[in-house]
Amino acid sequence: MTSPMLIDADHNVSVAYEVLQWAVGTGEPGHTFILVDAVGKIAWIQDYGHPDNRGVMYVPVEELTYEVGRHLEN
Repeated sequence: MTSPMLIDADHNVSVAYEVLQWAVGTGEPGHTFILVDAVGKIAWIQDYGHPDNRGVMYVPVEELTYEVGRHLEN
């Protein structure tokens, strides 16, 4: 199994997926995690850094495992 990762140095993807709404003070994306399906559609998105979104700055392993499994079934 492979897990492709995206480096978004120019922020084009961050803008397209509207994650800059939770940007940190420097204007960079914060702790936003996105699962993207095979056609490029957001299957699941959660920001963990912003105080309105728990402010914990990480995805609990159980939650991530559940979401990945749930979306692989679809």
